Amino acid sequence: MKRLVARLRPLICTLALLVPVAALCAYLVEDVYGVPLTEKSFRFERPAALWLIGGALLVLAVRGWLERRRRPRLQVSRGADLRAVASGPRVWLSPLSTAMRVTAVALMAVGLMGPQSIHARDATEVEGIDIVLALDLSLSMQAADIKPSRFDATQAVVDEFIRRRANDRIGAVIFGRDAYTLLPLTTDHEALRTLVKELELGIIEGRGTAIGNAIGVSLNRLRRSSAKSKVVILATDGESNSGNVSPTQAADFASTLGVKVYTILMGRSEDAPVQRGLDLFGRPLFDRGNFPINPELLRKVASQTGADAFEVSDREGLERSFHTILDQLEKSQIEDAGRVYGELFGVFAAVALALLLLELLLGTLVLRRWP
Repeated sequence: MKRLVARLRPLICTLALLVPVAALCAYLVEDVYGVPLTEKSFRFERPAALWLIGGALLVLAVRGWLERRRRPRLQVSRGADLRAVASGPRVWLSPLSTAMRVTAVALMAVGLMGPQSIHARDATEVEGIDIVLALDLSLSMQAADIKPSRFDATQAVVDEFIRRRANDRIGAVIFGRDAYTLLPLTTDHEALRTLVKELELGIIEGRGTAIGNAIGVSLNRLRRSSAKSKVVILATDGESNSGNVSPTQAADFASTLGVKVYTILMGRSEDAPVQRGLDLFGRPLFDRGNFPINPELLRKVASQTGADAFEVSDREGLERSFHTILDQLEKSQIEDAGRVYGELFGVFAAVALALLLLELLLGTLVLRRWP
């Protein structure tokens, strides 16, 4: 039994030393650094380095093996009488050197795991709305009843709208005969503005207006959104005459997802001027075009989702429609995730260094052995 206790003495000493050392590290972190040791204020940058703790166990095993190999062996005639003599304090303290070395290695391993604490945090709350702009690129958008044309006016107003909504996530869907995602929800508004400015009529099939498909693709962009306000702003000038999803069916889907679909009907009437070219003096030539509209359908879509429908006949009315929509929205409070983490490596490294120095002093002065 005594032999077993003697062999386990370094392990017992190490475990006994770990408790006060851990308490000292916690004191330094909480009282000196002022960081509570909670999950929200403390983290490890490199938790995978935990396997380095095995180095401490390796040190413990190697030191124990070396101690047994280096132990002096004297042949005496009455060894049993010597074993009966009570061990002195130096015998009991001898494993302390190994315990200090093992604990120091363990502390260095913890330090290499990258312990960090929140030294500062920006608690500012940002107001945000998730918005998808569904923009009609059908050929009827070239009508000039809204100057310079329905399409050009929409481009300019949408660009200004994106510029002024700094804290919102905004995506864009374009549609004609079918609907396509121009850009998913993003806070990179410069990229979105660039893409909107580069839009041209004819880049997608424009002989048709798939309003139902446009709403469906927009909903797909908002499906995983957690914002309190999720909105589709549908700007179109035509009757829905294409696509495989009806506008009312798409509006039902939007209502189920809690998405409001605000509709903006572009144009004054079905009969609108269309620029056909320039005369000899460079002045635009216009013909009259017939572009069927369905304001009742757009009102129904908006009503089904708890939103409003707007009808505009000029650029100023278009701008007012966009801003009226935004004034009605309930904004989400999104906590800014910006955090400043401070490194705590120094705490563990300092305690480990102190243990190594103390081990050196004990080995040189108190626990020195001969032979």
